[in-house]
Amino acid sequence: MPSTLTSADVSAPTESASPAVSWGPIVAGAFAASTLTFILMLLGSGLGLSMVSPWSGSGASVTTFAVSTAVWLIVVQWLSSALGGYLAGRLRTKWVGIHTDEVFFRDTAHGFLAWALATLLVAGVLGTALSAAIGTGVQAASTVASGAAMGASAGAAANAGGASTNDTTSYFVDTLFRPADPARLAAANSESDAAATAQASRILIASAAAGEISADDKTYLSRLVAARTGLSEADATARVDAVIARAQEAKVKAQQAADTARKAGATFSLIGALSLVIGAFIASAAAALGGRQRDDEEAIFLTNR
Repeated sequence: MPSTLTSADVSAPTESASPAVSWGPIVAGAFAASTLTFILMLLGSGLGLSMVSPWSGSGASVTTFAVSTAVWLIVVQWLSSALGGYLAGRLRTKWVGIHTDEVFFRDTAHGFLAWALATLLVAGVLGTALSAAIGTGVQAASTVASGAAMGASAGAAANAGGASTNDTTSYFVDTLFRPADPARLAAANSESDAAATAQASRILIASAAAGEISADDKTYLSRLVAARTGLSEADATARVDAVIARAQEAKVKAQQAADTARKAGATFSLIGALSLVIGAFIASAAAALGGRQRDDEEAIFLTNR
């Protein structure tokens, strides 16, 4: 006679009352990963500052600095993700009556959640502190990469349009009006000299913004230099050409430094994103390893008890 299902059998629950997510191990793993990230970032900042130098020709280039920083961030991401994921898997309680495949999935999910929470903590709560810790090193590398402060100032004046006379062109203007005979410097009238300097500054700034100096401006500037310095018009023209060439060279160096920094920044971002993806995988794998070791250790303990 076939058996019949009772109302008690139909209403019996088929799911466990305990949730599949254990937030305690996840939070613990996330905090451990965030702390290790902060420590390693401080260590990397110190190593990075030792790579740069304000002296020309000393220290690492901006490309070397950016690549080294990206590699270090990958190492930091992998180590912290492995630690956080392993703790998330090892600290969770044993699931009873769960299939092995489901246990593996839950462990990897716990590792991924620990990595995600740690990433949010680092990006949010610790973001300001990390930026302050590595900001000095990045700024130092940028200063070394710029080549010369004069070139950077010339590029800034070209972008700003040169609304007023400042230190951007002061050196070049001084070079233009440097007398052939130093005794002429004391005899120069200060008011007329200031007017000539202002005109020359405006010409140079306008030329930098346009990318070239017009023939009329060049002729006028040469005559102005000749009148103020006592040079012949040919020598004054040669001096104007030399100063313009030096200013253009400084501008090109500043543009090259900016382009190098742009490429380094793009590489840094791409490698950083890749390291995060790999970090998520490592955290998941470490959590699965930690959970399996935890279950194996408990099984051995129960067998030997």
